[in-house]
Amino acid sequence: MSLRTIVLAALSGVLLAASFPSFDAHFLAWIAFVPLLFALQKKTIKEGFWLGGITGIVFFTGTVYWVTNSVHFYGGIPIVLASLVTLLLCAYLALYPALFGAAVVHLCNRHPAFYIIIVPALWTSLELARTYLLSGFPWSLLGYSQYKTLSVIQISDVVGVYGVSFLVVLVNTAIAGVFLSKKKYTGFFITLIVMAAVLGYGTQKLRAPERTEEMIASVVQGNIEQDKKWDPAYQADTIGVYKRLTLAANTQHPDLVIWPETATPFYFNGARQSDQRLTTDLVQFVKEHRIPLLFGSPTFEIKPSRMIVARNSAFFLSPEGAVTGTYHKIHLVPFGEYVPFKSMLFFVEKMVQAIGDFQSGDEFTVMEMPLQNSGNRSIKVSTVICYEIIFPNLVRQFVNQGANVVTTITNDAWFGRTAAPYQHFSMAVFRAVENRVPVARAANTGVSGFIDAHGHILNTSGIFRETFLTQKINVGAEKTFYTRYGDLFSYACLLFILLMLVLKPYSPSRVHGASQSKKP
Repeated sequence: MSLRTIVLAALSGVLLAASFPSFDAHFLAWIAFVPLLFALQKKTIKEGFWLGGITGIVFFTGTVYWVTNSVHFYGGIPIVLASLVTLLLCAYLALYPALFGAAVVHLCNRHPAFYIIIVPALWTSLELARTYLLSGFPWSLLGYSQYKTLSVIQISDVVGVYGVSFLVVLVNTAIAGVFLSKKKYTGFFITLIVMAAVLGYGTQKLRAPERTEEMIASVVQGNIEQDKKWDPAYQADTIGVYKRLTLAANTQHPDLVIWPETATPFYFNGARQSDQRLTTDLVQFVKEHRIPLLFGSPTFEIKPSRMIVARNSAFFLSPEGAVTGTYHKIHLVPFGEYVPFKSMLFFVEKMVQAIGDFQSGDEFTVMEMPLQNSGNRSIKVSTVICYEIIFPNLVRQFVNQGANVVTTITNDAWFGRTAAPYQHFSMAVFRAVENRVPVARAANTGVSGFIDAHGHILNTSGIFRETFLTQKINVGAEKTFYTRYGDLFSYACLLFILLMLVLKPYSPSRVHGASQSKKP
């Protein structure tokens, strides 16, 4: 490797990081891989690995640096050690671009005729792997950089966010190919045709009318400081903030009011006397003001073996004060809500303060809620909690079960004033488009807001503000291809890459030589 190729690889990392919030220069993603692809020319597999790793470490350091904030300020870990934890995470994530660099060198040398497809299919396959391996961490998937480019991301209802990642890398590959292949423009013209088809599809989808059935929803942002959230001295103040904001929102007669993740500073329906008293108080508040309330709360259950099982849960209270829907978070945050591989990592403590080791739920709960302003009609609503919104396959399963409105409740106070709250919100745009359902998001400290089924961001709050938002939204209509079948496109990319690894390279010269040798 030379200094020039190292600089080119690092430049790709910088351009990728700048494509995401809070820089939000999404247009840079369309050329971000070009420097790396230039650097990979005529390199060994080992050199390709290191160059891809350089791109990855710069890219992920620029997008997940906020982990230091969470681990230091809320996990109580010294800043130097917290920074080391973040660096280790970035190093792990950089393994995927490193494998990308090595595989590009290997596969494109074996099958140069398929260069235009190999490069984007490879990146897409590695993003899919990152979503599932070691519990999964699909943060900063390339497609997310395009959350504001609505005409492009409409294809997500067929191919998901991974398909948008494929498209972005395809364009990069085509641009690089024009300069690297010397007058071989086939890949470039193929890419132009694909882009025209994508934009045509996106334009048609954006012009399509939404379903006429509407609902009014309010999201409440309490802006409760993380270090005061579970302090008994502030318990009454916390509940008072949510009640006050909810009463103000209720003057607009919403069909649904949404509080954030673990909004209640107590165990809803818990066995302790204080929990029972506060539960009764909340139910009475809902009944008195006839508020249809969806909220997050920690819960626990005492098993017959006397083992205590804690969960991160969401409840729907009808205007009559009855619990008509309960959801227990399925995909927990590793090292935040549980310690993975605990038998091997027995020496590892959780990196953030929490009530206890949470257990995951196993049911994709869909709650039926009557529309307060529309006679006897009802809608089907699901909620995903915090981290779950970044997993496309998980969210689609709620919609496949019948949900036509998706809500997400979260507490992003852990992120502080970093880019993370904005990055987290941007991912919800894709869940709306993939499944053609509106998304309502309630976050303790923001960003709260609403997204329609085409991905338009209808309304958002600032971060670290005490506020509420009310919005009229159109409920979802039909299940999309993506909702029904999931990541078929991504798995097809993976299958293609595996075939390229298995198949022997085609050598026209060798075939030609063999035929010549048979001549008399």
